[in-house]
Amino acid sequence: MSEHGHAVGSGVLQVLLPGFVLAVAAGAYLLLAVRARGRNPARGWSPRRTAAFLTGILLLGVALLPPVAPFAHADFRGHMTQHMLIGMYAPLALVLGAPLTLLLRTLPTARGRQLTVVLHSRPARALAHPAIALLLSSGGLAVLYFTPLYNAATGNTVAHWLLHAHFLLSGCLFAYAISGPDPAPSRPGVRARLVYLGVAIAAHAVISQLMYGGFWVDIRAPVDQVQAGAEIMYYGGDFAELLLAAALVSTWRPRDRRVTPRSAGAPGRAAARSAPFPGSPAGVLHPGGGS
Repeated sequence: MSEHGHAVGSGVLQVLLPGFVLAVAAGAYLLLAVRARGRNPARGWSPRRTAAFLTGILLLGVALLPPVAPFAHADFRGHMTQHMLIGMYAPLALVLGAPLTLLLRTLPTARGRQLTVVLHSRPARALAHPAIALLLSSGGLAVLYFTPLYNAATGNTVAHWLLHAHFLLSGCLFAYAISGPDPAPSRPGVRARLVYLGVAIAAHAVISQLMYGGFWVDIRAPVDQVQAGAEIMYYGGDFAELLLAAALVSTWRPRDRRVTPRSAGAPGRAAARSAPFPGSPAGVLHPGGGS
């Protein structure tokens, strides 16, 4: 009876805790959105950004709460479905919500400048580079499934939640580096980011095909479950990366390199283009996309 009670209590905690954290995250974002509209009613805050962020929270809730969460513990197909939601679909939606831009619009001037300094720092610029994000996301998959790490993580609650955290953070980092609308000082051009995205697509395809064929994988699960999980990774990953590519292309704004005498003699216009966005502290980096 005591063991049964402990299991029930642990199960309830695993439902209530992620639900509470997700509700707090959604509430904090909505509060900041209201504050941004209050600071600058004319500019406001995009309902599309709000809808994108809340969609990401909803996808995380689907992944971390019943019925998907218990299924993920018992079946490798459930694990892979959970991985797709936490590591690919939810991060893209969260990043498209532009939480950094929203935060910069609502912070006091001094705090906004401090955050901008952090974004411009060398560690932040290195971490936000697509190459590092690709290594952490796609490279982490190879380490997970081609070593005993997966089997060890599924048998330990703390390791299992750390695995979720890695999926989410590396997925957000990659989505931010490739197509995020938030400020990113070290982000390369669109063509270079498309190359990194192509490498990620190829890496997912190779890992899922090796998994399906049973080559080098170290997964303690029935063969049919592993093969079905590989198919979920292959097709689900392709669709998620197509969405990421669409988000990237939608932010493409070709630069007009032509310089006319009228524009060359208008320093006021050039200064206006380089000025911080309205409602943000002076000196704060302008986001890559609109609000």
